[in-house]
Amino acid sequence: MYTHELKCSGKTISVETGKWAKQADGAIVYRCGKLTLLATVCAEKEAREGQSFFPLSVDYREKFYSSGRIPGGYFKRENRPGEHETLISRLIDRPCRPLFPQGYFSEVQLLITLLSYDPKEPVEGHAITAASAAILLSDIPWEGPIAGVLVGRVDGKFISDPNPEEREKSDIELLISGSKDGVTMIEGESKESTNEEMLEAIAFGHKALQPKIELQEKVASQMNIVKRKLSLRLPDPSLKEELHSFAFEKMKEANLTSDKSEREEKIKKVYEESIQHFEEKLKDQGKWDAIESELKSELHNIEYLIVRAQIFEKGIRADGRKLDEIRDISVEMDVIPGAHGSSVFTRGQTQSLATVTLGSKMDNQRYETLEGEKHRSFLLHYNFPPFSTGEVKRMLATGRREIGHGNLALRSLKNVLPPEKDFPYVIRIVSEILESNGSSSMASVCSGSLAMMAAGVPVKAAVSGIAMGLILDDTGKPAILSDIAGLEDHFGDMDFKLAGTSKGITAFQLDLKVKGVSLDILKEALQAAEKGRLHILEKMNETFSKPRADIPDTAPRIDHLQVDTGRIGELIGPGGRIIREIMERTGAEINVEDSGVVTIASSSSKSNQEAKKIIENIFREPVSGESYEGVIKRIVDFGAFVEISPGKEGLLHISKMSDSRLESVTDLYKEGDKVPVVINNIDHSGKMDLLHRDLQHLARPSDGFSGRRGGNTGGRDGGGRDGGGGGRDSRNGGGFRSSRSNGGGAGRPQYRPRDRDGGRGGDRDNRGGGGRDFHSKKDSGGRRHSSSARRRP
Repeated sequence: MYTHELKCSGKTISVETGKWAKQADGAIVYRCGKLTLLATVCAEKEAREGQSFFPLSVDYREKFYSSGRIPGGYFKRENRPGEHETLISRLIDRPCRPLFPQGYFSEVQLLITLLSYDPKEPVEGHAITAASAAILLSDIPWEGPIAGVLVGRVDGKFISDPNPEEREKSDIELLISGSKDGVTMIEGESKESTNEEMLEAIAFGHKALQPKIELQEKVASQMNIVKRKLSLRLPDPSLKEELHSFAFEKMKEANLTSDKSEREEKIKKVYEESIQHFEEKLKDQGKWDAIESELKSELHNIEYLIVRAQIFEKGIRADGRKLDEIRDISVEMDVIPGAHGSSVFTRGQTQSLATVTLGSKMDNQRYETLEGEKHRSFLLHYNFPPFSTGEVKRMLATGRREIGHGNLALRSLKNVLPPEKDFPYVIRIVSEILESNGSSSMASVCSGSLAMMAAGVPVKAAVSGIAMGLILDDTGKPAILSDIAGLEDHFGDMDFKLAGTSKGITAFQLDLKVKGVSLDILKEALQAAEKGRLHILEKMNETFSKPRADIPDTAPRIDHLQVDTGRIGELIGPGGRIIREIMERTGAEINVEDSGVVTIASSSSKSNQEAKKIIENIFREPVSGESYEGVIKRIVDFGAFVEISPGKEGLLHISKMSDSRLESVTDLYKEGDKVPVVINNIDHSGKMDLLHRDLQHLARPSDGFSGRRGGNTGGRDGGGRDGGGGGRDSRNGGGFRSSRSNGGGAGRPQYRPRDRDGGRGGDRDNRGGGGRDFHSKKDSGGRRHSSSARRRP
């Protein structure tokens, strides 16, 4: 076993090999704190017959046991990779791929597995370093090592591999990969940083990753690594020379066509003519398939040489533009009536249709990580259908490229969003690529920014994006290209994307096909990118320069309430019953956070206000004389129980429903009906006596407590705690409520018709029935009393 460790930014990092996974071509265990990664690499000894590209697959996977958790879901095991695992896989792939030798076509598989999770350590930079160490310490040919580091800045101070708290406070976040001599990959975002601040961050990161490169070299120096013999597929010199003579000028002429479709058609014709010419000559020699593959590869190389030579010799690109020239730009707004916001951004032959949908908290994306369940309120989905490049392909699941491009556009826009407390909406942007010829991700940034402003999202500023290219000649002299087309991306040495506002940079991505690039070249590229980005922003602002003052009528309306966290259960109710009833009754969506913030959302302000009033009533202590819009929950012979707010009911006696006599409650109401009521009285136990709002002039705050239902002889138990009163039904005996006295007087009657059974209820001067004095344990008139006053004819 070989191992080495070192101190880096106050942390101990170690690499060991030769103990685990020994049958892999390369396998290392990488540790930093509790973080433990297993990186393995295997490669086929020979390339497949006819293989014309380098088949490298990189997969990063996380295990839930690494954080002491069991996966959710039915199967309870790790399933397909999450979006963040796919993004980290891409981050590892991009700096590693260019360092394999030209012409090396053997299949390579690189796997990085998170075995132990450390919440204080960002995994991205460590995963790149672990992958590099696995390849370096194998016998697979590779021109590493490289390393990765995450750079943050808090209070003006740069930090390497910041912890979660530092990342949250950071105004710059860049993942930087590099070798000893230069930067090989950059991915990140910032809060409108300047070019100078970005260059400082890159310089800091390149310096900070050097100890990780030294660590790998220390382990390699302990081992006697013999790299396997290269099985490179290189063209036959004589065949190469003959092909150049036949096809070079034809390819050069085809590449001078500015229109992409027409140029591709002419280039395709050159390929066909060349293959046909050599097939007639060489097919009888055997292994024609291998020769055909070699011819196509070399034709591609001829095209590569022509495109690059034209740039250096004439300063003109394949489509006739100068090096810093931006293609024609057009903007269309509000093109999709059903969406809350929409735009089409077209730059040359790249076109993005962006739509914005606004939703409530219920629409946020919930996902599971090693830390537990999280949610996301800003979504950007990028779709790249085959028709965008005029191709016929199967429509499969969302691929890595779509996830990566969508994530870059999301990072470009998220730093201009308003605070959630000021704009509490879930925002979903969808970018449909309608045409593609270079930098559709940056077109998505432009169309997404415009669509959000059309939807009334109060963004801080508009955001534009641009893709830059770099071509190096044989001497290392750079040619920097603004707004690269697909051809220049394919044949260039650098793909550099930058997005930002008029104030500064919001997102940055750099990929290289060479071993590295210096800071001087990056500085020149940043300056050219800023010029092009501001030009694009100016064109966008000519059409639509600021957000609309309000969201569209079709978007949900959102209101907030703050409730006592200790009383959240009163709003939720048993099994969620109360909150469900409010949503069903009002049509509003309600979300309650642990902090006590209640979000109410619906398509109607009226629904919001109704739900808000109901919730306020839940937490408001009822007071005599207050008015409510109640709902009849249950009807009984003597009245109805009315819910004035969820979980709070009172009795509306039949005698207090109307100013005319009712034989039955059902003559006027049924269960579920709404009824305006006023609280007439509240007893010591909280029971409420209600009165129809139209009869509130008859309310008597001094009325006593009611007993159980009265009959011909008054209430069974009397009324109040201290004395008897009439029963609840004033028509059949007692009055409204007894006063709180031993004798308990009947309340004032609602009306005074003749009562066939028990006469009218006792009036204020006549006692209804005696009640028992619960304090003295003596009867004052007995439990039952038949002395209800009778009206004389």
